Amino acid sequence: MTNGISRAQFIRGNFRGSKQIIRPPWAMAELDFVEACTRCGDCVGACPEKILETGRGGFPQVNFSKGECTFCGDCAGKCKSGALNKRADDAPWLLKAIIAPSCLALKQVVCRTCGEVCPIGAIRFRISVGVVARPEVDSVACTGCGACYGPCPVSVITIGEILVEAAA
Repeated sequence: MTNGISRAQFIRGNFRGSKQIIRPPWAMAELDFVEACTRCGDCVGACPEKILETGRGGFPQVNFSKGECTFCGDCAGKCKSGALNKRADDAPWLLKAIIAPSCLALKQVVCRTCGEVCPIGAIRFRISVGVVARPEVDSVACTGCGACYGPCPVSVITIGEILVEAAA
């Protein structure tokens, strides 16, 4: 996803690729994906969670408002073109949950919805005296599954690429 922007993104003025489309797990880099994907729709039909949909140009994309990805691999298993290529040791993607500063808990309103729905506990709340517990995403543990995205009452969670800091 970080290897450049597509022609469509360039034409729409998205020069930085900031409005990144989320492709299915195990997708090639965006430019390679667009070239390899035949737009057959097999991956969309194979998704048991129904979070894959046909996007602009007929290419598959993830819609986390419909649910979370369980990384079952059915989409990659149906991909005949190799645009989705699941290998045993490959992570499905580098996506992580990102919580915006407009989060209710960061505005001193008690809310722990994202932490409660995270299936692996990657979102924890730091307790401090005199303030509402603040959410923190463990970027190493977070899989970017999107379970926290839909339930957020103020829609401040995005799923995207972040730089993971090396442990000191």
